[in-house]
Amino acid sequence: MVDGQDGDAAERQRFLETHPIPTYDEATSSRPAGSGFLGPSEVSHDAERQGLLGSNEGSQPSSYRRPTVESDRTSLDMISSGRPSRDSDDHLRTELEQMEVDDSAHRGPTGFSKHITTLTHSLSSIHLPFREYLPSADYIRAHLPQFPIMTYAPKPGWLLFVRFTGFVIVVSVVYILFLSNIFSFRGQNGLGQIYNPETMREFAQSHIDEKYISENLEYITKFDHIAGTKGNFILAEFVRDRMIEAGLEQADLERFDVFLNYPTPDGRRIAIVDPPELAWEATLEEERAYTDPPREQTLSFHGNSRTGNVTGPLIYANYGSREDFKILLEHGISLNGSIALVRYYGSQGDRALKIKAAELAGCAGCIIYSDPAEDGFVKGAAYPDGRYRPADGVQRGGVSLMSFVVGDVLSPGFASLPGEKKRISKDSNPGLNNIPSLPIAWRDAQKLLQSLKGKGQTLHKSVGWIGGVPDVEWWTGSLEESPKVNLMNFQDDVERQPIYNVIGKITGFEQSRKSIIVGNHRDAWCFGAVDPGSGTAVFLEIVRVFGELKKAGWRPLRTIEFMSWDAEEYNLVGSTEHVEARIEDLRRDGFAYINVDVAVLGDDLGAAGSPLLERAFLRAIDRVADPVLNETLLSIWQGKNKVFGGLGAGSDYVAFQDLAGTSSIDFGFGGPEYPYHSCYDNFDWMTKYGDPGFLYHKALGQVWALLILELADELLLPFDLNDYAHAVQGYVKELDTYISKAGAVTSAIRDGRPNVNLDKLYAAAKQMGKATTDFHKWDEDWAAMVRGVGGVETEGLTMRRMDRNSRAARFETDLLDLEKGGGLPGREQFKHVIFAPQAWSGYDEAYFPGIRDAVDEGDWKLAQKQADKVARIIERACKRLNE
Repeated sequence: MVDGQDGDAAERQRFLETHPIPTYDEATSSRPAGSGFLGPSEVSHDAERQGLLGSNEGSQPSSYRRPTVESDRTSLDMISSGRPSRDSDDHLRTELEQMEVDDSAHRGPTGFSKHITTLTHSLSSIHLPFREYLPSADYIRAHLPQFPIMTYAPKPGWLLFVRFTGFVIVVSVVYILFLSNIFSFRGQNGLGQIYNPETMREFAQSHIDEKYISENLEYITKFDHIAGTKGNFILAEFVRDRMIEAGLEQADLERFDVFLNYPTPDGRRIAIVDPPELAWEATLEEERAYTDPPREQTLSFHGNSRTGNVTGPLIYANYGSREDFKILLEHGISLNGSIALVRYYGSQGDRALKIKAAELAGCAGCIIYSDPAEDGFVKGAAYPDGRYRPADGVQRGGVSLMSFVVGDVLSPGFASLPGEKKRISKDSNPGLNNIPSLPIAWRDAQKLLQSLKGKGQTLHKSVGWIGGVPDVEWWTGSLEESPKVNLMNFQDDVERQPIYNVIGKITGFEQSRKSIIVGNHRDAWCFGAVDPGSGTAVFLEIVRVFGELKKAGWRPLRTIEFMSWDAEEYNLVGSTEHVEARIEDLRRDGFAYINVDVAVLGDDLGAAGSPLLERAFLRAIDRVADPVLNETLLSIWQGKNKVFGGLGAGSDYVAFQDLAGTSSIDFGFGGPEYPYHSCYDNFDWMTKYGDPGFLYHKALGQVWALLILELADELLLPFDLNDYAHAVQGYVKELDTYISKAGAVTSAIRDGRPNVNLDKLYAAAKQMGKATTDFHKWDEDWAAMVRGVGGVETEGLTMRRMDRNSRAARFETDLLDLEKGGGLPGREQFKHVIFAPQAWSGYDEAYFPGIRDAVDEGDWKLAQKQADKVARIIERACKRLNE
């Protein structure tokens, strides 16, 4: 290792040679030589992934097309990265060994938990080249031959001799093992050291470095990286190289060929075309976020939007919810053939559903603008003087209907592998809108709103339709009076655009087939410092720290998989295709999925996930202090009465939780609004307003690392099924209230309305409470039995513990509707009977979604059928839990 400033300079030069920012010509040319990705012909220790990827077509994938969203790749003259490991492996081992000594001096005897893990952790660190192909210990135990019971009584002297001989053999073997230094921490061949789990937590938490995170973010925000473009491919190789540098196993790229679109040159337009005296054309694009030196940046468009060229009267429709369009119709404002102008956020948070509501109302096109009352100067100073969106800031975003179809919209329910022949049409596709749309800034929306003055119905603040755009009198417009607006949106629809996930792992030694999956998406609509760069920067630091642990000889009990997803922004594409390609393996072996999308936006920690994971999350945040307030994050969480929420459809956990039944969690530090999905979401914004010292990034990394260790390295998988049962009982009560408000009643027919009887569902929730209580009684018995034998876990008890862990993780999977024709009616891709995104509020969660969907449609017969089905599935899951 090179030390000092000369060493740093040498490392920077090495990094520049290894990871240069490509020029534009290089970036848009074919794939750089020397890059590989997994193919079905390559050997992998992760057998379930074989067959997922297309063949390796040499050093250049010929199908990788020139990206239509272009970027200027600037030089790397301001960043020092590509760092060496923190220290040599020997130094890391010495540090860990000293932490063990210091820890024991403070804590005294570690108790039975350390005795249990001592031998297994030592043996796990012996790195044999063929180890990955050996059967696991539980497999060997299960297949040991059963010896017959002796039917004769040996002579007392002979029995004494046999016992003495056996004792001598055992003592000799133990002596030889210790004499051979196999349990020593030292050695050049990975012969390992025993580590107490507490030491692992202390090491991981203390080694998260905010400077490394800052350097990561500075690099990955140097150029835009929309899914499917060369910029994002360059980042994929960068992440892959970091995984290799950290020593992760089988670190490589995973390819899928999916439907994506990009704006064509001169193919977008919003203009007032009639009357002539109002003629005007929108700017559409943002100003340059960087001018010294200038950087190219992405165009303003909607991902997976419909191509079209339409002209019609302009109608202002508030937030674009179904209720808003209904209000217009009730006030005599017809919408057929109109161009709807709506604002982001509000009563319809999902931009795709705004467009769908406009389509259903009869509109020919939809324009969505960012109102300063929501995220601009009305909230505070706009960038660059403050954190909020400037007048020219545009919110890009995907407009696939992700609450109905998730992943590649042309392959719902199956993976878009290279060469996959089965595809559905993009025409009349349930995952796509059928009218064109474009996003604009409020400076463009101002002209459109001003053109409506005196036309249609006047609006007042009391009705909640007044935005914050200055110098505007708010009117709805009408078909007869409004100016005619041309909306043109010609997109380059690519049905098979290659995208690349990046995968790597650390194989567990006890239950190597069981996985804790750690994920963050990499693609962004522009530079993406907050979304998703903050998460990616911390993700890379997590990879580095766990790589250091691995190099020092540590192995987790369960396998940890690290995933960098592509094309999340379009429709959660990369993660969904990965899940669909290995869904049976995940349903059997996926223990948990930990997702971080936006890691840091401010200082307000939030989390959502399966109730199974709440206890583990709270334990993690109890060890981490807020960097400013100097109290634990748990204390702040409790002081704010924070709630561990449910999962909607906002990020890559959807396929894991709702399709595979893998218990999932998503968390991060939130904050006030910012230039979301804009080119102003960049490194400069983060260093000025988001997290100037990167201290909250560090805290997030500490929480993330601790949570991984909780789930991957605790003897008893820390799933609290009692929490799940308690939550479900609350969900049933919420559903009861929801149904009553919707017009049905739960006990009898009233006023001629049908009945939705929830008695079976209440009974199933009660049964869940009893089943989970019975399940966790064994945890206490296990602890008592281990203490009773001096802290040593017997072989039989180990097998029972592993079975207990598997049953705890399987409980979530057992809540999937896998019956023939199963899934949520009308959106059968979603299988979980308790969790799914709301059909008409995709970012928000829905508890008992199949029942709620039916109630929303007024289909009381289907609602009753779904209620009975959910109760039956819960009862079956409870029965299997304690089998």
